[in-house]
Amino acid sequence: MFLIVGLGNPGAEYVGTRHNAGFMAVDAIAEKFGFGVWREKFEGLIAEGRIGNNKVYLLKPQTFMNLSGNSVVKAAMFYKILPQNIVVIHDDMDLEISKLKAKTGGGTGGHNGLKSIDACITNAYHRVRIGVGHPKNEDAINYVLSGFSKDEKQNLQKNIEIIADNIEILLNDGMSAFSNKIGMAKGG
Repeated sequence: MFLIVGLGNPGAEYVGTRHNAGFMAVDAIAEKFGFGVWREKFEGLIAEGRIGNNKVYLLKPQTFMNLSGNSVVKAAMFYKILPQNIVVIHDDMDLEISKLKAKTGGGTGGHNGLKSIDACITNAYHRVRIGVGHPKNEDAINYVLSGFSKDEKQNLQKNIEIIADNIEILLNDGMSAFSNKIGMAKGG
C-alpha cells in the first residue's frame, strides 16, 4: 500500500501556480489510473485507487504548504503506511522549469512543505521534484505563488505526463529504476 502526496495550497487563487505543481501531478495520476472521487479527510483531499497491483491513496493536503505534514502524518498513521511507501511530489525552485528529478530522503532545500513533513514522519520518504525555475527579480514567495508562462506550462505538462506514465515503476521497482526512467524520458 502506498500514499502519494501532491503538495500545494488550497483555494481558487492558487490553482495553476508554481507551488501547486504537486496537486497538478496527483490530479493527472488520479485521471490516468481512474481513481475514485476526492473526499475530505485527514485535513486534505484523498482519493483511493490502484496502480497496477498496488493499492494507492492520493492525498492533497488542504492545510496550506507550511503545515502539509499534519495531513500526511494523519493519513499515514490511519492506513499504517511507512515512510518508505510514501511519495511526495512537489515544486522545486532549485531546478529549471524543464527539469524533473527524484530521490529518497535528503534535505528540504528550504521547501516549507517538506520541512513540515520531515518534522512529522522523518525524511525517509520518496520525493519527486518538479522544476519551477528560480525567481530573477522577485522574492521567492511571490514567485512560487505566480502562474506559468505558455512555454513553462508546456514544460510542466510534459513533466506531469512523465510522472503519471512512470509512477508504477517507482511503486514496483523502486527509486533507482524510476529515477533512471524519468531521466531517459527527459533525454538525459
